[in-house]
Amino acid sequence: MINPIDTAKVQESAVLIGVQTKGQPDELTTEHLDELSFLAETAGVKVLRRFVQKLLTPNPKSFIGSGKVLEIKEYVDEHDIDLVIFDDELSASQLRNLEREFERRIIDRTNLILDIFAQRAKTAYAKTQVELAQYEYLLPRLTRMWTHLDRQRGGVGMRGPGEREIETDRRVIRYRISKLKKELETIDRQMSTQRKNRGSFVRVALVGYTNVGKSTIMNMLSKSDVFAEDKLFATLDTTVRKVVIENLPFLLSDTVGFIRKLPHQLVESFKSTLDEVREADMLVHVVDISHSSFEDQISVVNQTMREIGVDSKPTLLVFNKIDAYQWIEKSEFDAMPETKENFSLEDLKRTWMAKSNSPCIFISAKHKSNIEEFKEKLYSLISDIHSVRYPKDSFLY
Repeated sequence: MINPIDTAKVQESAVLIGVQTKGQPDELTTEHLDELSFLAETAGVKVLRRFVQKLLTPNPKSFIGSGKVLEIKEYVDEHDIDLVIFDDELSASQLRNLEREFERRIIDRTNLILDIFAQRAKTAYAKTQVELAQYEYLLPRLTRMWTHLDRQRGGVGMRGPGEREIETDRRVIRYRISKLKKELETIDRQMSTQRKNRGSFVRVALVGYTNVGKSTIMNMLSKSDVFAEDKLFATLDTTVRKVVIENLPFLLSDTVGFIRKLPHQLVESFKSTLDEVREADMLVHVVDISHSSFEDQISVVNQTMREIGVDSKPTLLVFNKIDAYQWIEKSEFDAMPETKENFSLEDLKRTWMAKSNSPCIFISAKHKSNIEEFKEKLYSLISDIHSVRYPKDSFLY
């Protein structure tokens, strides 16, 4: 597997690197680096500084320009920085070139997310999924692990030991990938059978960006104790609970959260987790209304839903964390533009209830605000699905 971030002894220090391409506003660049900083914090890393470079396109050799490389190298040398973390996925050659320049470990966004998943995986199934994603990430980047043997290059009739070791490692990793895929196929069949054996219950899946409060809502509705924490990717394993609202039982599943630039290796290896979403009868899309970029997060989740083919399912949009929502009051004489920062919560409610194609509700799962209204909406949608599927039983609800 890829080298994990070692936080067992001393907290590692890092700098963050972002590239701002043409047309990308400063605010969006800041938001992306804020999220990268939260990811680093979740992984147990202390971020000391951020660097941003404006480029038309990333440098194919080093992602950033040579001048910025020298500026960052000077800083990491002076402050003895352990890690240099990039906000985008780097190619094998970019990683190799940057490691030579900085003489530090280089972590890209994908590597960082995979490391967090590896830390968070608790069950054998989640660990298998994460290990597969790590090996698939590592395979095309394997050459960078043998830079100390670069001078022993092979030629016609004389191949260096570095190349032989790389080829051996590639074979081992390919074998391990094949074995892990077979293991997951077996588990996938077992889980598919389990889903089919759940009887006639309507199935509801909680979806949303990471750290929006899905597990808190799960605990509240099912009176269970699913792990919930104010960190990214607190939940990896899908949890399914039976919930009863009034006299209507249904199955509720809590799934892994989505994030901007979610590594495709994880999407593929977590196929079974996403199958819970694919096979659900309806979705509860949870949104953190207090987050400054909640609309962008909605777009990321909707795009992911389209990619896995579930965007047409009945959906209840739940704006959570109304207790944490803050706004700047704008007087009639104020010259401030009308932006969501100076929209009151009531303004946002009217706006979203008017423009959303899905029914929506505003709640605080933490403080149990508007929960009864939330349950009523959920009950109404689930009973509609149940009455269509089982018309003979509809008189019960």
